[in-house]
Amino acid sequence: MSFWRGLRGLVCALVGIYLLAPLLVVLVISFSAGSFLRFPPPGLSLQWYHNLLADPAWLDSLAVSLQVLLPTGLIATALGTAAALALVRGKIRSAPFLAAFLLSPLVVPGVITAAGLFLMFRLLGLNGTLAGLVIGHVVLTVPYVVATVGAALRVMDPALERAAAGLGAPPWIAFRRITLPLLAPALASSLLFAMVLSFDELMVALFNGSATLRTVPVQMWSNLRGDFDPSIAAIAALCFLVALLALVAEAWLRRRA
Repeated sequence: MSFWRGLRGLVCALVGIYLLAPLLVVLVISFSAGSFLRFPPPGLSLQWYHNLLADPAWLDSLAVSLQVLLPTGLIATALGTAAALALVRGKIRSAPFLAAFLLSPLVVPGVITAAGLFLMFRLLGLNGTLAGLVIGHVVLTVPYVVATVGAALRVMDPALERAAAGLGAPPWIAFRRITLPLLAPALASSLLFAMVLSFDELMVALFNGSATLRTVPVQMWSNLRGDFDPSIAAIAALCFLVALLALVAEAWLRRRA
């Protein structure tokens, strides 16, 4: 058994190195003192992070991403939680069909979803607007919330909710005092996951943004298509840091819960 445990640990370590090695290379290049992408770098410098803070294009794209991710996370968490409660606790005959419909954005290619939203938003006049970007990101992030909260509801004992109802608690009070605290870790995970996905999403922002409404991934895409420098590695390192902080926050919230 000790041999198999050691082998399992070795395989896990190799897979982790395989996944993290490209990120570490990008992180090192972001501190390069050279004028183009090169590994190993000729020297270390913070010049590319300074360029990000001094470039209005990057600052504007960061501001747009922040304006999109917060409402996206809140709306997606609220809608996904309501849908998960209806699918798991509600007595709906077509629940499997509705669940497959809500989770379909997970299997449909992102470019197809983005193109469909583009055609719909053109009719509604939402192309190139902040509201259009938020709606598009909500469409892509709601399935993750439904899956996460639905899984938490399935392992939660419904007898607790019935006991609260039997003691005279109205449905809203039972939900607020029993269900909601028990779902808090799943809700926190869903919120953080939706915000990270919104921050990293490219296709919907590329189809439905505009020249003056660009998120960070769209700005990265535009930068990569031209003559790019290590500043792209610097913004990639910042994106990695955002995702890492979200994972740490999620783990901390689960531990507190």
